[in-house]
Amino acid sequence: MRFSGYNRYQCFCSAVASLLLLSLLSFAVGAALTRADDVGSDADAGSASRKWLCSRTDICTAEGEMVTGLQYAPDIFESQRDCRLSCGKYGAIWPMPTGKECTISHRRVRFDPWKVRFHVVAPGEAATQFLRETNRLFVSNLLKECIRNCTLETSKQILVRSTVANESLVLDWPTDESYALVVRTTETATFVDIQATTVYGARHAFETLSNLVTGSLSNGLLMVTTANITDRPAFSHRGVLLDTARNFMPLKFIRSTLDAMAASKLNVLHWHVVDTHSFPLEITRVPEMQRYGAYSSSQTYSRQDALNLVKYARLRGIRILIEIDGPSHAGNGWQWGPAAGLGNMSVCLNQSPWRRFCVQPPCGQLNPLNDHMYAVLKEIFEDVAEVGAPEETLHMGGDEVFLPCWNNTDEIRDGMRARGYDLSEQSFLRLWSQFHQRNLNAWDEINERMYPGIKEPKSVIIWSSHLTNPRYIEAYLPKERFIIQTWVESQDALNRELLQRGYRLIVSTKNAWYLDHGFWGSTSYYNWRTVYSSGMPVGRSKDQVLGGEVCMWSEYVDQNSLESRIWPRAGAAAERMWSNPKSSALLAQRRFYRYRERLLARGIHADAVIPHWCVLHEGQCL
Repeated sequence: MRFSGYNRYQCFCSAVASLLLLSLLSFAVGAALTRADDVGSDADAGSASRKWLCSRTDICTAEGEMVTGLQYAPDIFESQRDCRLSCGKYGAIWPMPTGKECTISHRRVRFDPWKVRFHVVAPGEAATQFLRETNRLFVSNLLKECIRNCTLETSKQILVRSTVANESLVLDWPTDESYALVVRTTETATFVDIQATTVYGARHAFETLSNLVTGSLSNGLLMVTTANITDRPAFSHRGVLLDTARNFMPLKFIRSTLDAMAASKLNVLHWHVVDTHSFPLEITRVPEMQRYGAYSSSQTYSRQDALNLVKYARLRGIRILIEIDGPSHAGNGWQWGPAAGLGNMSVCLNQSPWRRFCVQPPCGQLNPLNDHMYAVLKEIFEDVAEVGAPEETLHMGGDEVFLPCWNNTDEIRDGMRARGYDLSEQSFLRLWSQFHQRNLNAWDEINERMYPGIKEPKSVIIWSSHLTNPRYIEAYLPKERFIIQTWVESQDALNRELLQRGYRLIVSTKNAWYLDHGFWGSTSYYNWRTVYSSGMPVGRSKDQVLGGEVCMWSEYVDQNSLESRIWPRAGAAAERMWSNPKSSALLAQRRFYRYRERLLARGIHADAVIPHWCVLHEGQCL
């Protein structure tokens, strides 16, 4: 069994259960208070005294504002959010389901979330425990939908049965995340049936089920009485890159990012945890990295912090992919080599004027001719391998290598000549590719020793760069081992040319999915519609384009602006990667506005995307 050695998951389940139980109790006590100021659009509009209708064009309209000539369904709803649950084929579900089946009833059942009962059918103890924790998270999210008081003296009973076929907790690109969700209501109870191959598909089904629920203007919650939904993601890699090296991000904000990702069915947090600016991650084998590289002793991530984040993410259906960037973007944290007798492991370190030595200050680039550097890097990789799940791979960086740095370093120039290199660009590219190949060999050796049950060597990820130029990439980077994460603009031919050569890609379209843009230099801000409309390239085979990532580089963002900079725009990319819709952002907008309201209810400070009046008056701000 590939996952049999990963017993760390079972160890954390009981601890997570206790924490979640405390969380649920706190929500029960404070639900009315916390929601009193956050009743949202319906209460703001005085909708307690109004009724709402759904038009044949999927627009929810207050009873007194019906448009002449527009046809409306006969059903009457108590609020706009109630109407939105089932107005349109996909109601309020985000991201849009992809299966042939998606039917949602206009009728409602009122219920008390504390009276929902769960039954788990799973082939193993680990999968069973995972689903029980998923149930607790689901109830926690339901409580956040309460407008006033969630408690009902008489409540329709909600019986949820979740069945998974596979006991494995492996989460990687081949993992089956599909699910089927059926809701039916009788005179005595509402029955919810979830069927999935893996726990991750079941987790997504619970997320969809939460999208079929909203708060009632009186007590309790409202849920659709019947629904039939089948769903699976279009792409297996649906990610957010979070840079916590340029500006340190406290763990609380990384966890909130994971919570919002779970609400969006995103499944990869690409953790850009180290860079030239700082090295906050504890490496137990090489404590000097953090000691010399962190901004301060209070701005660090311990090994236990990293382990806890991996567990927190996994319970939400999310992988944490750690990036150890190199050979560029490696400075602070590497400066202790000479004092330890290991020589210059990084060169051009903090040099000025910086434009002569790097693309961004502070400068620093690993020394590809220093064997001690490779030994230290291997120990870093070993720590990373122990923190992640056995099936997890590594992002090796590889972008923005500044060849003049190496060419202006006597130690490297002399070493290259001694090894028979000239100082041509091709020689430097060869040296650069050897750096990646040597690190790949180290990564293979680590995994063979730590996880002998995994027979297939893991592919690693690197950024597109000068080295991935289609003219000569095949001479430097074997397509069987290197996945390329491209960060070019949408009109660039790189994606198409790499796909033609058989490379696998992860796409981060620079002029749509770089969420830091618009706040520095000549970059432009990309609104949610631009993010949503950015298409995915098509490979020669189905699995050649693994998926994509939106990127939050942190030069100009810290914990105070992080959430509003990422959300809800990352959710627009989430629908692109889950559904790959052929329809436009225009048709998705009303579901998107409701999605943002759910993020707000869950404590995510998602930015405004339109005047609130336009949310309340659907179809009038086109």
